[in-house]
Amino acid sequence: MPSIDVYNIEGKKVKSVDLKEEIFGIEPNEAVVHSVLVNFLANQRQGTQNTKTRAEVRGGGRKPWRQKGTGRARQGSIRAPQWIKGGIALGPKPRDYAYTVNKKEKRLAIKSVLSSKVLENELVVVDTLDMKEIKTSEIAKALTNLKVEGKALILLPEKNENVQKSARNIEDVKTTLVNTINVYDLLKYNKLVVTLDAVKKLEEVYA
Repeated sequence: MPSIDVYNIEGKKVKSVDLKEEIFGIEPNEAVVHSVLVNFLANQRQGTQNTKTRAEVRGGGRKPWRQKGTGRARQGSIRAPQWIKGGIALGPKPRDYAYTVNKKEKRLAIKSVLSSKVLENELVVVDTLDMKEIKTSEIAKALTNLKVEGKALILLPEKNENVQKSARNIEDVKTTLVNTINVYDLLKYNKLVVTLDAVKKLEEVYA
């Protein structure tokens, strides 16, 4: 069972807690993580790209010259694909790229990334992130005290407007909730800052 230190916003160690083995101590499954990540990115695609075929391009209704006797190649329309301003052959059309992945795979991918964060010392547990007002400098100071550098993802157990609005102006820092967590964000951000309540909620949801 992995154990991790808990800090306060001043960066001082408060205590240590044991993390559930089945969530924070499994062997990461890279194949499943990759599969779920590709699915997430595919589901984000808008699929609104569009090109016009020769039937949709304006003009080209009349045959440009007679079939025989001109010495030139036969042509049926000036909007055929080989012509400048002609239609596009086999171009992209609006489509939906989304597809589903098994729920068990998604859960395994989340647990795999969380376990890798523990293995690579990229998980920072803080006892609480309560803020009385919206103030970006306080969150920035807390991250500095916790020695969090580079991209950081702050994981909260539930909506906290003061923390979320204070952190959104800091470059490379994002806040998310336990019930909206995804593999893409966990991989994108180097450090994962989690409150103690969020750890307990993760253990409840993914146990």
